[in-house]
Amino acid sequence: MHVLVIGANGTTGRMAVQKLAESEQHLVKAMIRKSEQSKEMEDLGARPIIADLEQEFKYAFEDVNAVIFAAGSGPDTGSDKTTAVDRDGAMKAVDFAKEKGIERFIMLSSMGADDPSIAGDSEAFHHYLQAKHDADVHLKQSGLNYTIIRPGALTDDSATGKIDVSEEMKHRDGEITREDVAAILVESILCTNLDHKTIEMVNGDEPIKEALKAI
Repeated sequence: MHVLVIGANGTTGRMAVQKLAESEQHLVKAMIRKSEQSKEMEDLGARPIIADLEQEFKYAFEDVNAVIFAAGSGPDTGSDKTTAVDRDGAMKAVDFAKEKGIERFIMLSSMGADDPSIAGDSEAFHHYLQAKHDADVHLKQSGLNYTIIRPGALTDDSATGKIDVSEEMKHRDGEITREDVAAILVESILCTNLDHKTIEMVNGDEPIKEALKAI
């Protein structure tokens, strides 16, 4: 497939770009905000495209048939940025994908986006989860063929290649490496059993491919 990775310069997005290029099953378009990031994307095997989620970026969807939305402001960047990127940027990406007839949309969300109240007294974290929640709902209602990926707490540890995955995770306090999440984003593109599903995962005992196929 011709895949557009939105948020390609983020840690997880960059790993997804690399894995897509290495798979040789996909042609990769890497959406980045700054021209100085282009060489790194080219070195990873992707075609860079300069675009900003907070501006007009519909042109990034030309000549692609799948999208991985891996952009995120994080819960510590301020509510305005969280709204602009995690909510409004994601919702615009969904709208553009629908307009362009994109075949597959993979959304990187967050565990807890189904119920932002789990943030407790943390106003910033609640706002972050609410933004993710709103974007996920918008995707579900779009009519696109989607999969929503909700990982547990992200770590920078080395990939384990093994996960515990479910459509309804019971242990919200688990962790998962960013590299394993990147692998899940890439694998999900061709997993037709994940069409129109929301899955949650942490690191566990089952190899990623087998775990996803069993959903």
